[in-house]
Amino acid sequence: MKLYHASDCRVEIPDTAHSREQLDFGKGFYLTSMRKQAVDYGARFTRRKKVALLNTYEFTENLVGYKVKFFEAYNNEWLDFVSANRNGEQVEYYDLIIGGIANDKVVRTLELYWAGIYDREKTLGLLKYEKPNIQYCVRSEQMLRECLTFIECIRI
Repeated sequence: MKLYHASDCRVEIPDTAHSREQLDFGKGFYLTSMRKQAVDYGARFTRRKKVALLNTYEFTENLVGYKVKFFEAYNNEWLDFVSANRNGEQVEYYDLIIGGIANDKVVRTLELYWAGIYDREKTLGLLKYEKPNIQYCVRSEQMLRECLTFIECIRI
């Protein structure tokens, strides 16, 4: 399966060391299976007068021996997991986490939840109308080495 990562640099050998803390699924290398989503994300670089590059990888789907978490929807479990990661709390470790991205629209709803303006029921009620844009967060250096093969990098 092809996965994409937008960046301002070529990433032939991905790692988790360059990841920021307190992201949706924690520190890791983030990708998407949706090319358009990656290209749209790359626009953030061009708005800051930087080059936007689309790195493409082949992802080996043999996940035997790896601990994987898949969130099928924006639900209670996803909300708790993302909230904990965004707050810098320790969560259960996974080599790979797959699930909905907290894009700009979703983050606005989450911020109102975290501020105590929305309760859990209202937050999840609003999020149920959002179709998750799937992201892959590889948190294991071993998985990056064994399951992800660089294909190309193009300017977007």
